[in-house]
Amino acid sequence: MGDLKDRVSKEIIAAMKAKDKKRLDVLRYLKKLYIENDTAKKQVPELDITIAHAKKIKDSISMFPEGSSQIEGIKEEIAILSEYLPAQIDEATVIKMIKEIISSHEKANMGLVMKELSPKIKGVFEGRKATELVKSLLS
Repeated sequence: MGDLKDRVSKEIIAAMKAKDKKRLDVLRYLKKLYIENDTAKKQVPELDITIAHAKKIKDSISMFPEGSSQIEGIKEEIAILSEYLPAQIDEATVIKMIKEIISSHEKANMGLVMKELSPKIKGVFEGRKATELVKSLLS
């Protein structure tokens, strides 16, 4: 078993004991994703599964009307999932990374910069924001 899967399993037991239904539901779903990955032909790291799931949940907020009760539930879920994600980096750090990439290449373009930047920021900074920053710094 992977480290994240072990941690989630232990915290499922703790959530059961604490009768924390919301946390229990989120963790059980996350463990289900890990188990599905274990049986998949092409397995991906557990952290990537967690990052993808958290992104999907964050994106779902836009589907609900402003002030909807579901939004609060989604925000709770995101807060729980964030405990299993790497620490986020700030915009200034990403701008510095982009400038370094641009300066290291004579003819830097969007594709080149994003290709080099994406693996560095995966899971720790939002890709859409990074794309906007790259566009603004290249122009």
